[in-house]
Amino acid sequence: MDTQKDFYPVGIENFEKLRTGGYLYVDKTEYLHQLVRQGGYNLLCRPRRFGKSLFLSTAEAFFEGKRELFEGLAISRYDYDWKPSPVLHLSLVNVDNKNPDSLVEKFDGQFKKWEDLYGVTDRRKALSLRFEDIITAAYEKMGMRVVILIDEYDKPLVSDVDDEQIKEAFRRILKPVYSNLKLCDRYIRFALLTGVSRFSRLSIFSDINNLNDISFDNAMAAVCGISKEEMLHHCEEGIQGLADEQGFSYQKALEKLKDNYDGYHFTRKSPDIYNPFSLLNALQKKEIEDYWFITG
Repeated sequence: MDTQKDFYPVGIENFEKLRTGGYLYVDKTEYLHQLVRQGGYNLLCRPRRFGKSLFLSTAEAFFEGKRELFEGLAISRYDYDWKPSPVLHLSLVNVDNKNPDSLVEKFDGQFKKWEDLYGVTDRRKALSLRFEDIITAAYEKMGMRVVILIDEYDKPLVSDVDDEQIKEAFRRILKPVYSNLKLCDRYIRFALLTGVSRFSRLSIFSDINNLNDISFDNAMAAVCGISKEEMLHHCEEGIQGLADEQGFSYQKALEKLKDNYDGYHFTRKSPDIYNPFSLLNALQKKEIEDYWFITG
């Protein structure tokens, strides 16, 4: 699959769209292989606009068996049968952080789609029980253990940090739903939750003792973002384009990019990580600006 090196995926979070649309893709599938190989229930925390949603979308495409999207990527070297698993992919990114009812509506709307898909006709009232029924029905219908992907799992809790009453209301909704990661263990193949904070030891996960926090694992240091080596390998033309537009040398362009977008280290042995949103914007627009700060 040919990739246009000057066609940068700014704001694109869907792996299939990125791979079929001719966009630049920095291959992160080796990290996916490592997680699939170890299995279990994983928590990954990174700043916003750092590639978490794209990584979850990549995982979704992999577990759905879309082998053609992974041709030439690192994970294609491994011996997988690419048989589709049932995937439950939920994003809480657009939940109204001041209204706990919006979270109930979010769960209800998504659960209805899954209940229709997997033939759950006896719909119980409690969200936690409905999620349990969906997991077991997906397993029974497809004969494969279920994959659970949750994007921005902590969004309702971190957006209104000063309002304890609202946070407690969100906790009461989230905790019993997330408890299914333990209760339905026999039906679950793999789970990955992403967010910006580490609530793995706080109340919403108090019933779960099998959640693996990979946020600061050395092996996962560059799972999101763009390392210096990845930038030099994939973005040479864009860096030169930036230099030409601004009237300075290639080396000066590297210095500017480093000064503005480098400096993220998530483990003690982390490589230099560049902010992907800012870096790709700078290469696309050929201008050094505070892109991430402005959108924040």
